[in-house]
Amino acid sequence: MKTQTGVYRHILYRFASVFVLIFILFSCKPFTTATPETVAQPTVTPGPSLGIFQSRRLKPLDTPRTYIQDSCIYLINRWNRLNAAPGTVVMIVSFNDDLLYDFTQIMIQLHDQGFKAIDTPQFLTFMERNGRIPPRSVLIIQENNHSADEMRKFREYRDVWGWPVVNGWVSSPSTPDTMWRENVEMEMEGWVDHQSQGLIPGTVLSDDSSKTVISRELKGSMDAFAEHYAKNPLAIIWPGGGFGMRPVEAARQLGYQLGFTSNSRGPVMYNWVPLADEVDPDRPTYRPEGYIQDPLMTLPRYSQDQILEAIDKVRLTGNEAAEFARKNMVAEFEYYEAVCEPIYGPMPTP
Repeated sequence: MKTQTGVYRHILYRFASVFVLIFILFSCKPFTTATPETVAQPTVTPGPSLGIFQSRRLKPLDTPRTYIQDSCIYLINRWNRLNAAPGTVVMIVSFNDDLLYDFTQIMIQLHDQGFKAIDTPQFLTFMERNGRIPPRSVLIIQENNHSADEMRKFREYRDVWGWPVVNGWVSSPSTPDTMWRENVEMEMEGWVDHQSQGLIPGTVLSDDSSKTVISRELKGSMDAFAEHYAKNPLAIIWPGGGFGMRPVEAARQLGYQLGFTSNSRGPVMYNWVPLADEVDPDRPTYRPEGYIQDPLMTLPRYSQDQILEAIDKVRLTGNEAAEFARKNMVAEFEYYEAVCEPIYGPMPTP
């Protein structure tokens, strides 16, 4: 009897244990595998697009091109109070002595309308980083080689106004030693800034020029500058106004940072160079340079017979660009705040 009673108790115990386990399972919340929560990505609202100043004083086919790739860096340089003010304009002019012109009248008109001359390093700093220069600047280029006596006409304006002059120097092997010595002295005195105009007089570069000719004109001139002027030229004043994609690429590889064509499309400003993509029927001798997509190597310049007529247009272009900047300052700061500030920090005080 006791044995049966023990068996019954054992069965009852097992039954109770199973009942308790079933109760626990059904009374608890079902177990589920946790899944990672989806993190909401912040919504970035793009800022307003940057407008480009358009001048009604340019010819219809001459359109301004920008060359600063990072718009944030452009805005920082544009509005930094230590840099050139918006609307600062440079008129690039050249003299070649092929035509009769009133040199004295040109210089007086430039001065009386508020222009001041700069040299190539100043110009490069302005074009690359908006470095401070006079609000109305002029880069004066005298083409081809000249003796100290022939350059004396510029010395007067250096002595009175402090104006330098850029000389497009042809590093011809046939240049007399006396001519070299005189020009080295003027370079050392600091009022003549020599820049390259090739090696062999009369050479005109293009995409059809052989690699040998391109190298001869560009590297040969650079080697001569290192030997005589103890410097590397910053600029190539394209001989005869000839240029092309291949000459520009070669010049860049050698270290040239500026190139001047003979196309007088207008003045230039920081990140603003007028160029053309097609031949203008009204000016068929102007070779289109827009396809090269390197504005700093295809800069326009006014010839000596165009300067007097263009001075007033250049001055007004600068004024209009300054007004455009004032009207668009809020929009440009909004763009900077939305797009640039998270990366570069607050905009410098204008």
